[in-house]
Amino acid sequence: MPRKKLIAANWKMYKTPEQTLAFFRDFLPLVSGHRRDEIVVCPPYTDLAAAVEAAKASNVAVGGQNVHWKDEGAFTGEISASMLLALNVTHVIVGHSERRQYFCETDDTVSLRLKAALEAGLTPICCVGEVLEEREAGLTDDVLRRQCVRAFHSVSAKKAAKLVVAYEPVWAIGTGKTATPELAAEAHAVIRREATEIFGEAFASSLRILYGGSVKPENASALMAEEEIDGALVGGASLDPKSFAGIVKY
Repeated sequence: MPRKKLIAANWKMYKTPEQTLAFFRDFLPLVSGHRRDEIVVCPPYTDLAAAVEAAKASNVAVGGQNVHWKDEGAFTGEISASMLLALNVTHVIVGHSERRQYFCETDDTVSLRLKAALEAGLTPICCVGEVLEEREAGLTDDVLRRQCVRAFHSVSAKKAAKLVVAYEPVWAIGTGKTATPELAAEAHAVIRREATEIFGEAFASSLRILYGGSVKPENASALMAEEEIDGALVGGASLDPKSFAGIVKY
C-alpha cells in the first residue's frame, strides 16, 4: 500500500488567535475536498483552541508544537498530552531542532516526549537531522542513526503505530537552503533502514518520513516526487494561506 503523504505546518512563534482564525478562513476554501494528503497545522499553544474551532468538520487536523512526558506537575511553561487531547488536538511535534538548539532538548528527552505522545494516542511528528558541521564532516548517517535509536528506545512497533518521522537538515531550516531531493531521499533511506532494525521491515515500509527545511511551493513537487519522501514539515511558507495551499496541492 502506498504511504499517504502528510503535509504539516509548523507556525513556530507566530500568529495570535485572531490571526489564526483569519488564516483558516482563507486557507480552508483553497484545500476543500483535498483528500490525497493528510493536512495538519501546528500553531502556538495560545492558538490551539481557535485553530481546532476553525478547522472543525474540515479536512485539516491540528497539532501542538511540543508535549511534556508527565501528565501534570510542577513544570512551568510545559503542556501535557492530556491538555492537548482536551482541546481535540490530534498531532504533536517532538524534538524539533530549535527545541534542541535553544531549549536544551536532548535525544533522551525527545524519547520521553515521544513515548508520552504515543501512550496518549497522539500522532507524534518526531524530528531528526544534522547540523551543517556534521553534514560537512560526513557524519549525517551516524547522527540520524543515533537520534533514531535513542528516540525509539523501548518503544514497540505496536505502540509506535502512529509514529511519523520528520527529517530536517538543520542547515536548511529558515536559511533558504534546501537539501536536493536526492540528498533528502538518501537521508530518508537511512532513517527507514534504522526503523527496520528497530521495529521490523513491515513497520518500516509503512513509516511516513517527512522532509522539512525551506520547503516552498516552488520546490514541493520535486521533493514529493521522491519515493522515500512521504510529505513535508513546513515552517515559514506555511504562515501564508496561499503559499501553504500551494505546497499541499503540489
